[in-house]
Amino acid sequence: MKKLRSIKYLMSLILPVFAYYSFTTTGWTTYIPVIWLFGAIPLIELLFKPDDQNHSETEEKSRLNDFIYDFQIFLMIPIQLFLLGYFLFAMQESGLTLVDKIGRISTMGVCCGVLGINVGHELGHRTTWYEKWMAKINLMTSLNMHFMHEHNKHHHQMVSTPDDPATARFGEPLYFFWFRSIFGVYRWAWRLEHQRLQKKGIPFFSWKNEMITDHLIQIGLLIGIGVFFNPATVGYFVLAAFMGHILLETVNYIEHYGLQRERVGDRYERVMPHHSWNSDHIMGRLNLLELSRHSDHHFIASRKYQILRHMDHSPQMPTGYPGMMILSTIPPLWFSVMNPRVQQLNAEKKLKKSAA
Repeated sequence: MKKLRSIKYLMSLILPVFAYYSFTTTGWTTYIPVIWLFGAIPLIELLFKPDDQNHSETEEKSRLNDFIYDFQIFLMIPIQLFLLGYFLFAMQESGLTLVDKIGRISTMGVCCGVLGINVGHELGHRTTWYEKWMAKINLMTSLNMHFMHEHNKHHHQMVSTPDDPATARFGEPLYFFWFRSIFGVYRWAWRLEHQRLQKKGIPFFSWKNEMITDHLIQIGLLIGIGVFFNPATVGYFVLAAFMGHILLETVNYIEHYGLQRERVGDRYERVMPHHSWNSDHIMGRLNLLELSRHSDHHFIASRKYQILRHMDHSPQMPTGYPGMMILSTIPPLWFSVMNPRVQQLNAEKKLKKSAA
């Protein structure tokens, strides 16, 4: 029974299996991975209550010592690389219609977001050199290697403040946020790497500038695809990677929408569980490797996915991540659902402050 519980995250393999099928078929079935993630999962999560149970300290230690949890996430790296390679070959098939191409590109885009960036995010918080390199490999498949430079060093420090481009402001539509976050995060990634090099006395134009080397790796990947296949295939891949990036930014949008840390003197208060929206809906948790238990992740960023906890004082989303992502694409509906929740949280915060 314990082993069965430990391999429950293999449910995340449903997406790559559907993706493989998408690359071998034509017509509406090429969209099955998208339908699974943004159709089936949200519907299932409406039928089941969220699970807010936490593990005991003994169970947490057991999970940390059980390699099966690391194995399940390490497995995603070769799977993502295989799917990317298979996608590139699949796009060479003759007779593909525009519907077929859009379906396969959308499938690869979902893989870039879920298997590429999401897994890269988890591994990017690890401490070993090989896990960090695995993170970079997966982020490379989404042309998003700069994510690691900004996310760990800036987003986690400045989250839920006006200084964080990846925190959505109250009343800000998703589509405005995409542009602000994408360009803001990219600028910060360069700035942070420049600051790191300056502290070490290393010239900006150096092979030790990881932003430069990361870009060269990604450019090399694009050139390799163009030489081995053709320029059109480069375009297909860029579109898929961009879709993965858009999925990342949509997740960023829903994770901290409207939440703000207060200033205490010349700095902001410590990041607390109530500065991130949380979801305990089980289907999203299993398929996204506990990403939706985001409050605990920001409270203690070093905690591995298998021991993330429900936090009693964290604001809860009305449904799981896939459903909330869909809701966010319709700003009037999003505001009608989420704005009253943000206002209620702010009112409760004022009451506690006045009572103190």
